[in-house]
Amino acid sequence: MTQPPRIHLFQGYGVELEYMLVDRDTLQIKPITDELLKHELGEYGGDFENGIVTWSNELVLHVVELKSTKPEHDLAALEIKFAENVKRINSILLKWNAMLLPTAAHPFMEPASETKLWPHENNEVYAIYNKIFDCRGHGWSNLQSTHLNLPFYDDEEFAKLHAAIRLVLPILPALCASSPILDGKVTGLLDTRLKYYKTNQAKIPSITGKVIPEAVFSKRNYLNTIYEKIKSDIAPYDPGEELNAIWVNSRGAIPRFDRGSIEIRVMDIQECPAADIAVLTLVIETIKALTENFFTSLEAQMKWKTEALAQIFDQTIVQAQQTVIDNSDYLNIFNFPGKKALAGELWQHIFTTLLNKGNPAIERTRISLKVILQQGTLAYRIVQAMGKAQSKENIVEVYKQLSVCLSENKMF
Repeated sequence: MTQPPRIHLFQGYGVELEYMLVDRDTLQIKPITDELLKHELGEYGGDFENGIVTWSNELVLHVVELKSTKPEHDLAALEIKFAENVKRINSILLKWNAMLLPTAAHPFMEPASETKLWPHENNEVYAIYNKIFDCRGHGWSNLQSTHLNLPFYDDEEFAKLHAAIRLVLPILPALCASSPILDGKVTGLLDTRLKYYKTNQAKIPSITGKVIPEAVFSKRNYLNTIYEKIKSDIAPYDPGEELNAIWVNSRGAIPRFDRGSIEIRVMDIQECPAADIAVLTLVIETIKALTENFFTSLEAQMKWKTEALAQIFDQTIVQAQQTVIDNSDYLNIFNFPGKKALAGELWQHIFTTLLNKGNPAIERTRISLKVILQQGTLAYRIVQAMGKAQSKENIVEVYKQLSVCLSENKMF
């Protein structure tokens, strides 16, 4: 397989959106992703390429991933295509009385009894994961995220990008949390998916680390410290050497030196492509401003310890935009005028700063971003919509509204 030509910082973006397949009436999961793909491919297979968007299977049979076929620079065009593909998939799913459902966790799926793993091509890796970790759990079979792949060309660009991403990761749940309900009840965490993400591979701690990556800024150091450690730690569980440390690495941002990109994995998926593209735009432009030393120098960025960043991250998982950040050094990174702020206020400050700088991408997604920044994360809006009534009927009602938002590409 030939490697794609390398591109430089911010010349293109890989975007992946994961959705659940559910019954249109009851919202019970429908494990039929293989049938959906077969409908287009004529046989069972893992990928259907539909222009700039590709449909792919995931670990479990009730999740489908829509991803950019190759790195794209025009996120507005990508949003339109994602929305078109959602419509097309929904029209196909009608024959099973099924539809796509957004958000990062199914609100009442029972993974222990309902999980069905992908049984077709390339399922060997899934089988080993299942053997080591038992994938019938929320952190495995009930989670949907938005992945963002950002390119780097060489070690110098990797250092800038990794340094910037590490600083943005802790506050991402304050922008994108969308998993407040599991097992049919409000969990008390706005980003419940990330609680499971942090702990689902605890058997081998080096795989996930503290989610916030270590302060490592060269390929050689990363391979020697992180990938070598993962490799030796998984060896006893993987005698057939099926697993590659690069695939197994589950930090919140994962460098792929083979293709020159870092994948950000801590973002809950939103209610529709418009919301996801708006979130991604703000995240990209914030990271870009950091790599350009707009907020603070590269040297200052590299000095940040993982523990301090992980502490903020752990708090935003619980309270999202309502998290009180009292680390004034962290607020200083973004030139926030004050010693204490809610995470939502910090995002509002970053958004306003970039908007005032005349950033056209932020201007283009301003209306969608204002919904999130003024009304709260999707998780917060879901909890507000639920009110006091946490009955299954009420959950179904609210999540049906979310499925309409997805099918019509509109904010909740």
